[in-house]
Amino acid sequence: MRLFGAIALGLTVIGTSIGAGRAVALDVQHTVHHSKTTSKHLAVRHTTHSSGSIHRVHTTASSASLHHAVLTSRHHHYYGERFTASSFAKGDIFAGDVTAGEDPVVRQAAIDALGDMNGTAVVIDPSNGRILAMVNQKLALSPGAEPCSTIKLSVALAALSEGLVTRDTPVQLAGFRMNMTDAIAKSNNLYFEELGRELGFERVRHYATQFGLGELAGYHIQGEQLGEYPTQVLPASEGGVGRMCSFGQGVSMTPLQLGAFVAAMANGGTLYYLQHPTSTEEVMAFSPKVKRTLDIARYVPDMQDGMAGAVQYGTARRLRANFQELPVFGKTGTCSDKGTRFGWFVSYSEAPQGSLVTVFFLEGGRPTFGPRAAELTGEFYKNLWDRNYFAEKGTQAHAALQVISTTSTR
Repeated sequence: MRLFGAIALGLTVIGTSIGAGRAVALDVQHTVHHSKTTSKHLAVRHTTHSSGSIHRVHTTASSASLHHAVLTSRHHHYYGERFTASSFAKGDIFAGDVTAGEDPVVRQAAIDALGDMNGTAVVIDPSNGRILAMVNQKLALSPGAEPCSTIKLSVALAALSEGLVTRDTPVQLAGFRMNMTDAIAKSNNLYFEELGRELGFERVRHYATQFGLGELAGYHIQGEQLGEYPTQVLPASEGGVGRMCSFGQGVSMTPLQLGAFVAAMANGGTLYYLQHPTSTEEVMAFSPKVKRTLDIARYVPDMQDGMAGAVQYGTARRLRANFQELPVFGKTGTCSDKGTRFGWFVSYSEAPQGSLVTVFFLEGGRPTFGPRAAELTGEFYKNLWDRNYFAEKGTQAHAALQVISTTSTR
């Protein structure tokens, strides 16, 4: 696999054989700006990796930076990359969907946003794990695909949880420094390769599986298939743990797994089993099911800065061309494998009436990439806004509270 924009070289050369890998990552910025912030309060624990070696983080009174390997940067242009998959749907890709238990307004907004693109959209209520809409269910329930740069969210939370960095820690890379906020916003591969090497494969995998990767995300969802998180690190010739952490090489992730994980971020740490009601009766009888509780609430604000930055000035800024009325926090992902390009965008919104989590996943050729998925997500939110969805949802919530209040006083 080749990184688009940069290849990290450590004590040994990683990934010098262009043909050795199986995918190409495309979700990297060509221009990287230096970090403007420093941290004065970094508490770092010195931990032993599975290999027995210790990687230390050196701190000073004014800044903290990771010192690991000398990194160099190369730029690659894939003008000759050939795609065999189509970015556009053939036939009615929504025809086989089971829709009786879905929110019809949310579903139609997602369908209108996808248009003729070959993809799927999953919309989740993070407060209870209910899937409000899942369009093109055949693709949504498939074995998944390489997560591309969306894997960076899992790695960032792992690094924060381990005390390796804060959101402001300037990490020394190839001739520049970058903090987590800008690294998430601009989807910088070098930064996350460095975090991955410092964490080591065992810790990276531990957190990924805790966040739900490699296991079914749904509760008795008919047709859901399982993604895969490897039990062994990638060989050094394919980039090792660094490459796994920059865009998920060797990992297969489903839209439901990504949606459940980000829903836990949105609600402060409750990882729900996702449920997809298939009838009005199931909707009426709906009861949330908790898979486990994640100790991540204290780190979510650190993640939000970068995810907001992605929408404001980073790889997801196309979203703002369609929608600016509510805050949206998200992460793009773009990579390709065997003639097919993948475009991911996962996000959650912030509204007084409650949050929504969305996963837009596209498959195809050159027109398919993460920023396009972000653009479609913006169209989805605009569709809801134009249909007064958030206002009506607020009215419904107010009415429900009135009923509860009246009942409690009797």
